[in-house]
Amino acid sequence: MNFGSRLRLENFLHKITAVNTSNKSLKLLSSFVVIAGLMTGAAIWVFGDEGNLNSPAATDPAEPTLSIDSSPVQEDPAAEVLSYADMLEGSTPSVVGVITTEVTSVSPRGPQSLQDLFRQFHGLPPEEGASSPESEGEGDQRRQLSGMGSGVIVSPEGYVLTNNHVVRVGRSNEIADEILVQLADGREFEAELIGTDEGTDVAILKIDSDEPFPALTFADSDQLRVGDVCFAIGNPLGVGMTVTRGIVSAMERRIGILGAGYEDFIQTDAAINMGNSGGALIDARGRLIGINTAILSRTGGNIGIGFAIPANMARYVMDSLIQNGEVSRGFMGVGIGDISRELAEAWGLPSTNGALIRHVEKGGAADDAGLLHQDVIIAVNGEEIDSASELRLEISQIAPGEVVHLTMIRDGEEISKAVTLGSLSDRMRGKGAKPEIKSPIEGLKFRPLSDELREKFSIPSTVNGVVISEISPISPENQQFRPGMVILEVNRVPVSSVEEISSRMKEGVNSFYVWYDNIYNFLTYRR
Repeated sequence: MNFGSRLRLENFLHKITAVNTSNKSLKLLSSFVVIAGLMTGAAIWVFGDEGNLNSPAATDPAEPTLSIDSSPVQEDPAAEVLSYADMLEGSTPSVVGVITTEVTSVSPRGPQSLQDLFRQFHGLPPEEGASSPESEGEGDQRRQLSGMGSGVIVSPEGYVLTNNHVVRVGRSNEIADEILVQLADGREFEAELIGTDEGTDVAILKIDSDEPFPALTFADSDQLRVGDVCFAIGNPLGVGMTVTRGIVSAMERRIGILGAGYEDFIQTDAAINMGNSGGALIDARGRLIGINTAILSRTGGNIGIGFAIPANMARYVMDSLIQNGEVSRGFMGVGIGDISRELAEAWGLPSTNGALIRHVEKGGAADDAGLLHQDVIIAVNGEEIDSASELRLEISQIAPGEVVHLTMIRDGEEISKAVTLGSLSDRMRGKGAKPEIKSPIEGLKFRPLSDELREKFSIPSTVNGVVISEISPISPENQQFRPGMVILEVNRVPVSSVEEISSRMKEGVNSFYVWYDNIYNFLTYRR
């Protein structure tokens, strides 16, 4: 092949790659994290809004019969393995294709002529014998293939684990109108959606048959080690059921593709491509260790960096969705963040490990237990905590009402506190929330700083106070106060709550020390 031909071929392949990945690539630093769900290359964004649960519950679902094997993968280190064919023959029938369909309404009339469009534009009646749009009714329904992903049968009763993004369609991110599960032996079943959890990108389907389904056994994913052999099974790019081999490259990866979700990915170099999403990551004994979810790639193709949801996390989510119709997560009622080197040095902390409490919600579980802002949580139930995201993940996997024992550093001393967790679901639904405190300035809505508000208004961690979250457009104060402005002090006294703002204000002229758009300033307000 001459140079010109090769260049044209490379340009052509580049265009194909761009088309296949343009709609469903996820930015991660300078690269793309691509959700590997749909064969068409139109993998969707996964929005990790904390507590945003979309979990339609099944009617009286049967309890799944799960097989769980917690023994180590290699019981005899000296055993030599020459082939995995026998193991894979027993495992691959449990991996299925997941086909989603979107139902749309179409007009029974064909495309309108230019004359029809002209008459409609000018409000003229249609020509004699022609039907108007108003007389056409709703039209016919058309079923349009939306995407193809993978799934894993995990119980003989027909429960199927897959990804949340696999069962959603289009830019609207809505649940597909129809979900079809296709087995390796060619049988097809219309699936019932038991529930989804956007926070972990897990979805549960149910298919029914008179005969038991082939189901994979769960391994204990907490026992995985870097270097363990693993296999990714799925239907990449629609070519058919495919097995790829690799190793566990890393554990506990948190790469930010689920936003405010709960990430604890297994990283592997086993080839994962579009269409593999929702498929199985298994160990050398054919046990389920993860659900393939995403890849890191600049092109949308596999480069040996894939991510899977650990089997233990997927099983916890599945059990919650089947039993409760939603995922039950513990909630402490704190705003947390990581510890910078400078702050660790200033406070005399031994390291930057741990989670810094930036804010304690009044009346929440942490407040009731006596936790304070500036406390640093370094362990939960004896397990060390390295970061804020690790603490968030750990608490989310503990049921509401459970008591957790925290080890913390306060004023340079190590102390312990017991916290009875609240419910994140109840918190998101507003149950038990205290009445909203009246704003001290009419037309302005104040809220204590949280991680979400810091991200929304780009407020750095060094700024602390009370943020103005909303301003009425008819408020006379909207000329000097702005949404995203942080009130640091009122009449030279620091404030951290709406109550403190109210208590520090006086009749007459009040001074406000504020931060806005990286500028500190003083404002006045006459009460």
